[in-house]
Amino acid sequence: MKQRRRTYYSERQRALMWERWRAGESLKHIAQLFDRNHSSVARILAQTGGIQPPPRRRSKRSLTLAECEQISRGLAAEDSIQSIARRLSRAPSTICREIKRNSGDKGYRADSADGLAWQRALRPKACKLVATPALAKIVAAKLQLEWSPQQVAGWLKRTRPDSEGFHVSHETIYRTLFIQARGALKKELLEHPAAHPCHASLTSSHAEDRGSRSYPRRRFDQRTSCYG
Repeated sequence: MKQRRRTYYSERQRALMWERWRAGESLKHIAQLFDRNHSSVARILAQTGGIQPPPRRRSKRSLTLAECEQISRGLAAEDSIQSIARRLSRAPSTICREIKRNSGDKGYRADSADGLAWQRALRPKACKLVATPALAKIVAAKLQLEWSPQQVAGWLKRTRPDSEGFHVSHETIYRTLFIQARGALKKELLEHPAAHPCHASLTSSHAEDRGSRSYPRRRFDQRTSCYG
């Protein structure tokens, strides 16, 4: 039996799902509109707990699709970044970053640039060290050699100047070290608790805080089934 590929619904299709769902239609009937199984629609509705999310809006500071098309036409005409920026009443640095993050002068396309902008705006975002395990291993190895986060961040930029995927700020490394919920460096630090001086000082300070605090004990009352 041939397995169907996963369907990625457009914003208009998702809006139609929510409209039919609010009207009281069943998942089976809604799925028939798209020639899919009811579980495909259920997945979309369950992502936000059955509550329709507010429509996404573009920030006023973001480049619009029309501006992206102006940039694309300007690059095709070999206009300078400064002239494109003047035409759009934007800063040249804004135009330069837009072109650089979307395949450069030769590969810039307005439609793909606009689509990628919407994807980058999705929240919440995964921590870079969580999304890139290979980068997390490199950072953990350097921390075990007692490098500081600033040294690790600088070393990555010097040794991999053309690999932006392996560039990470020292602030990100600090947050990943101290916010255990991220989990990217947790395993390495548990195996080597003294891997880095700042981690050791943090651990000792937490231990002192736990020892100095006194929390009142709460008694559980079985008759009322609550704590008092």
